[in-house]
Amino acid sequence: MTRTKEKILHDNKPLNSTFYHHKSHQTTLLKGLNSLWEKGELLDVTLIIEGQLFKAHKAVLSACSDYFRAMFTNNMLESRQDEICLNGITAVGFHQILEYAYTSRIMLNLGNIQDVLEAASHIQMEPVIQACSKYLLSQIDIDNCIDIATIAEIYSLEKLRLMVYRFMSEHLLEFSNSKEFYRLTPQQLENLLALDFPVDCSEADVLRIVLAWFFHVDTSKRDLRISYAMRIIHYIHFKEISRRKLDSILNKIFQDRNCEWELYKVILSEAYIQTNSNKITSNSNLLNSRGMELAVLKIGGFGISGITNEITYCFSSERKWKHLTTIPHLEQCNFGTAVLNNELYIVGGCFNQSLQENIHPFGFKYSPRYDKWSTMSPMKIERCRFSLNVLSNMLYAVGGASEVDEYGTSTCECYDPVLDMWYMIAPLPAHITQHAGASYEHNLSLKLFVSGGMDRDSIQSAMYCYAVSEDRWQPCAPLLRARADHVMLSIGDFLYVCGGWTEGPEGRSRVLVDTIDVYDIKNDRWEVVTTVPTPRYHAGIVCVEHKIYFIGGFYSDDMFDKSTAAIEFYDIESDSWTTEEKYPQDIWEHTCASLFIPKWRDDMQDMQVIAKTESTV
Repeated sequence: MTRTKEKILHDNKPLNSTFYHHKSHQTTLLKGLNSLWEKGELLDVTLIIEGQLFKAHKAVLSACSDYFRAMFTNNMLESRQDEICLNGITAVGFHQILEYAYTSRIMLNLGNIQDVLEAASHIQMEPVIQACSKYLLSQIDIDNCIDIATIAEIYSLEKLRLMVYRFMSEHLLEFSNSKEFYRLTPQQLENLLALDFPVDCSEADVLRIVLAWFFHVDTSKRDLRISYAMRIIHYIHFKEISRRKLDSILNKIFQDRNCEWELYKVILSEAYIQTNSNKITSNSNLLNSRGMELAVLKIGGFGISGITNEITYCFSSERKWKHLTTIPHLEQCNFGTAVLNNELYIVGGCFNQSLQENIHPFGFKYSPRYDKWSTMSPMKIERCRFSLNVLSNMLYAVGGASEVDEYGTSTCECYDPVLDMWYMIAPLPAHITQHAGASYEHNLSLKLFVSGGMDRDSIQSAMYCYAVSEDRWQPCAPLLRARADHVMLSIGDFLYVCGGWTEGPEGRSRVLVDTIDVYDIKNDRWEVVTTVPTPRYHAGIVCVEHKIYFIGGFYSDDMFDKSTAAIEFYDIESDSWTTEEKYPQDIWEHTCASLFIPKWRDDMQDMQVIAKTESTV
């Protein structure tokens, strides 16, 4: 007679189940399997590779590899065998694979990487493939980049392939001066150009480099390369090469090569198709726009969550706003912004500390190509609510509020980026803040204009012109209406004054200025060109390709509503207004600029489009 064990806990009570999870169990299990493997216990399969025997557990191999799982579980012949010959991989490579299966560790070096990658690809072990890809990425240099590109293409490692071609592009001058460059296959050179990554040389240099590649082979092999000419030359950006420069390059290279007229004709034909005129579209601020696209930036400002140092951007081809970077400083406002040689300068500004406004002189420079910030020498005088403009490769900081002159300073200073040094220039004839500035260059004439602003509590209509050669300010024809917090844009021989506000009746309130006024620099004359459909306070205003964009801002001092996300632009050439999709969030008191941004960025896979938020007002 068997006796059942009496249950101590009452059967009618709730079970109160709980799951316990020991985080160390997976490690313990792996250590146990590794111990069995090292001691040769419970092994049930022997793999023969290049005559070497590798003993293992089928369960472990199947758990790590889809290849072995299919082999041992799908009633294949090998599932019933104790010894299996594997072809197509090396013993060196599989030894590391087996070590990884039992220890989760793998040793990679330049001597075994191809063997390991070949084995991992053959048996479909994805974590090892990714480890190999990361290792190769960390080893890229001028001497091995072609070999790594070839490996990436053989094993379809797309991220590695993109990164190695990006490396070649970023170091194109050095790469093209090495013997390795001429090992590029025609398809690889086409890939290098077609991927359109930023390069460290002009497009004229790119053409010279490509032509050198065509001729850097024996005559017997040259015909094969030239057969790719049309496909390769198609990716040269001829619009960035002046006709004079193109003729000089071709004359120099082809003068002793009368036998290569087919290549010469391909170049001329493609150049004609791309340009169809002598007009050149290159940007003087860029060494080369290859791999770059002009974007509108929204810099800092305020939103529903308060003040922000975030900078976002939008390509005209996408119309999606994305995060670019963050100003590396305490959250601040009323700083100066300028773009010089396609680098963004953020200078001065103010921040709150213990409910006290602190004005500072510090500046930062952002390189979009390298996605890096660097510091610059501080201004001689701390400033906020001032104007910062570029003129002849120099920065000019004018007026604004300072710790000494909170109501406005007349001091001005100039920054030399080569020397990283500020020096004082002639002061303004007035003490102003919240004004606008714009620069003008024509032949040898270098001028800086400043308009409007506040002199203590008085809004101004005066405009002044600074002549660099004379270090002197002179008055110009005044604004048609006094303005503050406006923007002045230099376009051709004209200055466009946009946005801002003026004093209301009896000076008790402020009123939006709803016109864009244009100043004829040569004739010292103003006129109204258009009326803004939805004038706003504190909108970001920028000109891109003869279109003046108004981004964000709000309608009145009394309320913040969804209009703070509105975007519209004025087309100067067609004299028309267009409303665009709103900015994803409500924004105001930001600044805007245009900058060439790389089309392909390191964080692109993880980049989030700026999320839309609805105003709660």
